[in-house]
Amino acid sequence: MMENHTQPTEFILIGFSTIKELQSVLLFAPCLVLYLFTIVGNTAVAAMIYLDSRLHTPMYFFLGNFSVAELLVTSTVVPRMLAGLMAGRKAISFGGCLTQFYFYFSLGTTVFLLLAVMSIDRYVAICHPLHYSTILSNSVCTWLAFGSWMTSFFAMIPPTILRALLSFCSSNQINHFFCDNAPLLRLACSDTHLIELWDFLLAILFVLSSFIVTTASYAAIISTILRIPSATGRQKTFSTCASHLTVVVIGYGTTIFIYVRPSKNYFSNTNKMVALLTSVGTPFLNPFIFTLRNKKVKEVFKDWLGHLRGSWRTKL
Repeated sequence: MMENHTQPTEFILIGFSTIKELQSVLLFAPCLVLYLFTIVGNTAVAAMIYLDSRLHTPMYFFLGNFSVAELLVTSTVVPRMLAGLMAGRKAISFGGCLTQFYFYFSLGTTVFLLLAVMSIDRYVAICHPLHYSTILSNSVCTWLAFGSWMTSFFAMIPPTILRALLSFCSSNQINHFFCDNAPLLRLACSDTHLIELWDFLLAILFVLSSFIVTTASYAAIISTILRIPSATGRQKTFSTCASHLTVVVIGYGTTIFIYVRPSKNYFSNTNKMVALLTSVGTPFLNPFIFTLRNKKVKEVFKDWLGHLRGSWRTKL
């Protein structure tokens, strides 16, 4: 326990304490394996896009940014979670908690802005194919990606400062495996209504607005696809969007469920499990979702594997 109305020196992340004796067996090994595959998969996708000229198009440029953002956002919480699963005391400093909060939500916001940008890319490619290279020039793509990153990082500065100024009381135990928003606010003695309103407005501004952009883009895309006379043409055109649409449904569905709510009191253990899924499972699946349904990426990947095998045989 801490003294009333103080700023703590550290927090205790409770994590998944309801399965203390079994948690290292049930969670540590699978989460570690998934995280390692996440690193390898997203790094491989980003590297292929950066190094192979066949993938130097707007669609893959945004996909490369998305893969890097996914890798970074999961790396803000999963390594500490894994350490907590194996440690007896799961402490995180006050500054470390705020740092984790800042990077988790700024990077998470970047992910959603990039999803919206990727939907715009698909809209232009399908609805205005003749003007695709003109509309999405190299400079436009660079500014869209740069804006997605910078807007998110600047937007999360005020919420982080507001949390640094809060007074805490009663307990320093956060009912989560990382410094998530609602469990952190529940420990505060200060009035958090202004912070909650600010958070809700940010969620509307970034998550829901990017979702609306994505929905509008796909409404136009579907309308265009339905006007294609041949079934083969419709299927081929839609297949270029299927991977992105799958990630959109998973990403927005889970995030809106957890975060687009106006009160800290909505947090529950269900949120914790959904957060675990989005922190570990989704970033692991994304490279497979994008590569398994994309002929060009699969072609590049096979060529890379062929070169690696050739190099390995030469050395032997």
